[in-house]
Amino acid sequence: MAQHPDSAVLVETEWLAANASDPGMRLVEVDEDTAAYEVAHIPGAIAWHWQKDLHDPLRRDFIDSNGLQELLARSGVGDETTVILYGGNNNWFAAYAYWYLKYQGFDNVKLLNGGRKKWEQENRPMTAERPTVTPAATPPRLAGPRPNIRAFREEVLAKQGGEAVFIDVRSPEEYRGELLAPPHLPQEQAQVPGHVPGAKNIPWSKAADEDGTFKSPAELKELYGSQGAAADRPVIAYCRIGERSSHTWFVLHELLGYPDVKNYDGSWTEYGSMVGVPVER
Repeated sequence: MAQHPDSAVLVETEWLAANASDPGMRLVEVDEDTAAYEVAHIPGAIAWHWQKDLHDPLRRDFIDSNGLQELLARSGVGDETTVILYGGNNNWFAAYAYWYLKYQGFDNVKLLNGGRKKWEQENRPMTAERPTVTPAATPPRLAGPRPNIRAFREEVLAKQGGEAVFIDVRSPEEYRGELLAPPHLPQEQAQVPGHVPGAKNIPWSKAADEDGTFKSPAELKELYGSQGAAADRPVIAYCRIGERSSHTWFVLHELLGYPDVKNYDGSWTEYGSMVGVPVER
């Protein structure tokens, strides 16, 4: 198991176990549903549902900055609070929430390296008890939005065929157009299958070891560099709805420090439903 040295954006399970009672920390489990949280979760953790808590109820977009401030405040998060995020699937949706918090300009956030998977593998304590949360007296200040880490469809179309490296982080079957989504998820999300022309297929899961932790910096640089993704080139990552590509964005931007990396959170559900855009299979 590779221990990543960058404590600025990651905490290890050992650290969390030793600092679980720190009043300046808020531990949040983020996932596609909260069923696993209801059964058992890391003691002290609250739950955020990736859609119900982070998304606008009417539009396909995130809650705005005011909505995020309200969510953080009722979660007990103020200006001096550090948010530690974790979840299942090697931190799929935890990385998604991390990227969105960064997009909105909230910087006191880290990921639990390995997430739920590593915590459980180490047989650390779990509980079904929900913690009592005192809302923050004032919501934290946000510095965003930060357009330099988010790509929209106009940019995706404009940068095709140029120096930008597009990384499709979905499974090879989705990339080839054999599936529209992972097998356990609904298949009707996009109108056509395929991928963005010229995109390289580097499944998000290749960045993680068996215990869910991130691979070493040297291994990660080799993985992405072999497909042309390097610090001196702009990179746009995408998947189906933006959660797996947030994981790849985290690797490239936060762990490797590549300066120009964007997450296209519209991803294939948007791109594969637009009229007249080029598609490869």
